[in-house]
Amino acid sequence: MSRADTVPFSFYLVTNRRLCGGGRGLVDRLRLIAEGLPRRTLAVQVREKDLDSTELLTLVRDVIRAVKPFGVPVLVNDRADVAIAAGAAGVHLPANGMSAGSLRSVYGGMIGVSTHSAAELAGLKPGEADFATFGPVFDTPEKRAYGPPQGPDALSASVAQAGIPVFAIGGISSETAPLLKGSRVAGLAAISSVLTAKDPIRAVVSLLRLASARGC
Repeated sequence: MSRADTVPFSFYLVTNRRLCGGGRGLVDRLRLIAEGLPRRTLAVQVREKDLDSTELLTLVRDVIRAVKPFGVPVLVNDRADVAIAAGAAGVHLPANGMSAGSLRSVYGGMIGVSTHSAAELAGLKPGEADFATFGPVFDTPEKRAYGPPQGPDALSASVAQAGIPVFAIGGISSETAPLLKGSRVAGLAAISSVLTAKDPIRAVVSLLRLASARGC
């Protein structure tokens, strides 16, 4: 794994409350996962783009209350204002959103950035973004809008050129995770493969083990 000591987690769980029956179901599931995993394993990105500012702020605060006792950092997708108001650990920027450098000039929290190509990833500078997601690595309905699957070879080549830690995202499952061995990623990011799992804690542990994200 590359630069693992610079990010305090190895699994980045992105939310979709609809997979959990709504906001309350999501919060309950996140609390369960956070409580069951070792510390410094999990971080959560609240990504609920259809909520208005008030609804999103309420949900983020609920998520923070649920997972903070277990040392889990919470980031908010795209909304620095909501992250600040809720006391979140950071902001996750979309590839076509505000630049990490612009946000860093006014924000001291953690900053993650989505990337969908080697060029986007290579353009991120240490000291501005703390980490990036790269994908989709494999095919998944949630990420088809961001282009065709990049594949594990493109992931490995891009990680080798990156100046910050990189998390693989898109189609990460028990079938695809073993294909990431040797990619030198800092960790994995996922949505449905964990949120819909019968045993989400076991799902996270299994995915990390299969990909050897801690020590590949």
